Amino acid sequence: MADIQRAAGISNLDADTGDARPAPRRKTLSSPYLHRLQRRHFLLFDIIPILGTIAALGFLTVHPFGFTELGLLASMWLLTGLGVTVGYHRLFTHRTFRTTRGVSSVLAVLGSMAGQGGMVSWVALHRRHHECSDRAGDPHSPNLAGGGLRGRLRGLAHSHFLWMRRHEYPNIAHYAPDLLRDRALARIGRRYDYWVLLGLLIPTLVGGLVYWSWAGAVSGLLWGGLVRIFVLEHIIWSINSFLHMFGTRAFDSRENSRNGGVFGLLTLGESWHHNHHAFPESPSFGLAWYRLDPGYWLIRTLAACGLAWDLKVPSTERIAARRVPRTAGTATGPAT
Repeated sequence: MADIQRAAGISNLDADTGDARPAPRRKTLSSPYLHRLQRRHFLLFDIIPILGTIAALGFLTVHPFGFTELGLLASMWLLTGLGVTVGYHRLFTHRTFRTTRGVSSVLAVLGSMAGQGGMVSWVALHRRHHECSDRAGDPHSPNLAGGGLRGRLRGLAHSHFLWMRRHEYPNIAHYAPDLLRDRALARIGRRYDYWVLLGLLIPTLVGGLVYWSWAGAVSGLLWGGLVRIFVLEHIIWSINSFLHMFGTRAFDSRENSRNGGVFGLLTLGESWHHNHHAFPESPSFGLAWYRLDPGYWLIRTLAACGLAWDLKVPSTERIAARRVPRTAGTATGPAT
């Protein structure tokens, strides 16, 4: 009976009125249906890009890699990558700034085209990650698989790739109610599959028109579509895996996030991961002008054009107050 009540959202009867009290909202959900959806997404959007990258290399014998392929790969990577870091991450997950309806809609579409999951689910997963970072409940920590070399390798494999096959699904009603209430964004989120297809169709059409051939269209699909998804995915997944195990730290925090500043450009600023965990409300992950953070550069550009406001950058004094003194932090190293 208790299981039936919990499944129905009802707990024990109120002792005074005899009325049913609603059960506490579950933070995560797990069911065969959800696990089937996870396996399907894993195959479609995680495995197929790997196969597409192998196919792209093989297709070089038919159609050489040229400036068109390079331009499609770079431009589609940049646009969809900014959609993830500025849209999915800094705007929708952490609300680090405010913007217009048009800008938020464009960022939601670009983030969806990256093929890393629907907007609402992505936000819920990332908020769950911050809540439970490197503790039980973190969906992709590399530090929960045991000690020793074997445990570290298992943890890296899990956090980088394998966790997406099957995991507890964060309850979006608990973790992302703000997005569910936003009808325009919710409509965009429900069309996630269409946006991924659009992200594949655009480079296909461009390649076909530039070369005016089916081989050009296929080459555009492979390099601007599947290879681009593969590259961006592994860049983002490296934040989950390697930057919770290797890198530098400058602030006192309970989790094991790290900075990898040398990858600032490649990750569009996401590699300042320890800084982000220390100040998740900040649109700037670098926290200083000389640290490469292209995602923040876009937000600052939007702000200069009057399209972004209420940027919640922490003050210099607040950053200094959180910083671990160099003599105390030598075990983990200073920020780079």
